[in-house]
Amino acid sequence: MSRLDDSLARAAISQRLALLTPRNPPQWGKMTAHQALCHLSDSFLLPLGRKSASVNSSPLQRTLVKWIALYAPITWPKGVPTRPEMEQGVGGTKPREFERDRAQLAALIDEFAACREFAAEHPIFGRLTPGEWMRWGFRHADHHLRQFGV
Repeated sequence: MSRLDDSLARAAISQRLALLTPRNPPQWGKMTAHQALCHLSDSFLLPLGRKSASVNSSPLQRTLVKWIALYAPITWPKGVPTRPEMEQGVGGTKPREFERDRAQLAALIDEFAACREFAAEHPIFGRLTPGEWMRWGFRHADHHLRQFGV
């Protein structure tokens, strides 16, 4: 199972990120490719302690749903709602300049991959181990890159 602390998995995400353009149409959802860059950056800022999000989860989400999301060999479902603090057009970081925002995301992925102590709980899955954060980071980036066909 791919994780962002694996250099080959991280390189694969980086290569796909380099293929993303502002013209990539979404395969589902409302975000643009540029908004997805900002959403992903926001999501990596949370465990690094530089953005906060309200926690809203049930025991089922912190156990079974977490396990399915991190370990089941299925792609994540489309259209799952996000926390308002991460949602584009609500509390998420607004897109500015595509190349700058892409470079920021790439740097955040590298910083995240090097981290071993995380400052926050996941707003849905609760406490994650460092390995679970790495798995989540890969799966979340993969999900949104698939959303735009890369």
